[in-house]
Amino acid sequence: MTDADPAWAPGSFLSLISAEDREQLLALGITRRLPPGRQLLVEGRLDAHVEIIRQGHVKVSTSVGGMPRLLAIRLPGDLVGELAAVTGSGRSATVTTCGEVVSTVIQQREFMGFIARHPHVSAQVTATVGRRLRWANERRSEFSAFPVHVRLARVLSEIAASCGEATGDGLLIGVELSQTELATLVGAREDTVQRGLRMLRRDGLLRTGYRQIVILDEPGLRALADQAEWQ
Repeated sequence: MTDADPAWAPGSFLSLISAEDREQLLALGITRRLPPGRQLLVEGRLDAHVEIIRQGHVKVSTSVGGMPRLLAIRLPGDLVGELAAVTGSGRSATVTTCGEVVSTVIQQREFMGFIARHPHVSAQVTATVGRRLRWANERRSEFSAFPVHVRLARVLSEIAASCGEATGDGLLIGVELSQTELATLVGAREDTVQRGLRMLRRDGLLRTGYRQIVILDEPGLRALADQAEWQ
């Protein structure tokens, strides 16, 4: 790599291990630069390597009834593919680049050997899996606890906090998101998401364009996201 790595996303896998462990782990793999729309991992395949996202963002999706459903967005410093590496089972999701991405590929044997020799790193792999399971459970619980515009506020606040880019009038979410993808993230129909976005626009919290969302009032969006009761 000739480009310096950016700061790792807060709470990401690489941000939680020591600089020495991070350097040794990354040295085990092959680092590559990938264009937008490239699949790093494909649901159902039996390969078992892991990838560490060093620059850029990727989308994690699964297929339901032949249609892709967005599960999550992964950021610089995040580990992907760890379940297949640890369990030896097939891929549970597809991981696709959003824009240009730099990723380090580490084969299963090298990865598993490394975490066996480094208990703290192994603990962070386990913690990563646990946090993702907790996040998924929280999203599911929100489906019945909050109206759609609040669920949108919660998801968009989280995404903006991790991959927002400052613009002249707000915070541009640095990942393209379609209304279909937003619908799968918040567990709602697309037309319901459209109505929820209209409410957020009406209240001056955000502006939307084709696959583009700008947060205009970040404190206001966070305040809405933090509410615990139906409005």
